[in-house]
Amino acid sequence: MRARDLGIIIGSYPPGPNNAITDVPGVRVGFTTLIEGEGPLIPGHGPVRTGVTVIVPHDGNIWQEPLFAGCHRLNGNGELTGLEWVKESGMLMSPIGLTNTHSVGVVRDALIANAIASHGPDDLYWWALPVVGETYDGLLNDINGQHVKAEHVAQALASATGGPIAEGGVGSGTGMICHGFKGGIGTASRVVPEASGGYTVGVLVQANHGRRERLQVRGVPVGEAIPASEVPVPEVGAFAPQGGGSIIVIVATNAPLIPTQCTRLAQRAGLGIARTGGVGEHWSGDLFFAFSTANRGLPASEYGQASPLTVPLTMLSNTYITELFDAVVEATEEAIVNVLVAAETMVGRDGITAYGLDPDRLAGLLK
Repeated sequence: MRARDLGIIIGSYPPGPNNAITDVPGVRVGFTTLIEGEGPLIPGHGPVRTGVTVIVPHDGNIWQEPLFAGCHRLNGNGELTGLEWVKESGMLMSPIGLTNTHSVGVVRDALIANAIASHGPDDLYWWALPVVGETYDGLLNDINGQHVKAEHVAQALASATGGPIAEGGVGSGTGMICHGFKGGIGTASRVVPEASGGYTVGVLVQANHGRRERLQVRGVPVGEAIPASEVPVPEVGAFAPQGGGSIIVIVATNAPLIPTQCTRLAQRAGLGIARTGGVGEHWSGDLFFAFSTANRGLPASEYGQASPLTVPLTMLSNTYITELFDAVVEATEEAIVNVLVAAETMVGRDGITAYGLDPDRLAGLLK
């Protein structure tokens, strides 16, 4: 189930055919979901409630055919690797991986191994700085057991497809909590008017953030109407204060944007988060990344690679970029609501339970 199945229409621009990041041509998404065990936490053994998500930016070799990209930090209590090179070069040169906080390294290394396999034996002098993000799933998952392995990244890459994608507690979103309800993966897309190019903007979120009392849907204070006294908020004693999670937002578009424009798109994801009640709390890592699939054919930045002296580009006039900003805000807001509608109640370690937001109750409140 998704927000639109409940009649919840957010914003004014129409979605793409799948209302997903995969509406941007060439973009694919894959998951590996890890759910094992129940009962008391035994570090290294479980229970396990975690996984991996990968976003493949186009149908070619991203290591050898990079894309323009940009990023933004709303609050930095989190990790999204590779950003220094993206800020410096303005280019995305890897698939994007998402996982839990303590598995970033293994996912990064696995993406490098995938890049090694894509190069020939004579390609000795090249380097990879993959983009891998995280949010903390330690309330439900044996996060210190580091159960995500390289083979799970390979499985997610192999399963990456276009079209409709799963949402809620799937892949890297398996153990996540959003505004005190079960959280996880969500996606949405928007198509801007033909007068502004008719381009598609797709968003994917890993939502593990927010306080219950601040949650709003279309301006309705849903969180206040469903307090923790009615639907408990997962917590462990005095630890895990509400709002102590994180959110990663990935924005894709086929609009011909240069890196500075991608950065501007990434910034606007924070406005979509704010519309649902997120404020970038002290304990929250709120990191946003945007890339453009246009201007394909940019030369790889690898040692020893032949490269043209100049490269012809197409750039969207900034006169028309506001519509893309609108699209990012709308799609980010709807992607978060899609997380909440899709995510089902999950019991994690030590019996800690993250309750799903009842779709019927949500629909009733909005009426």
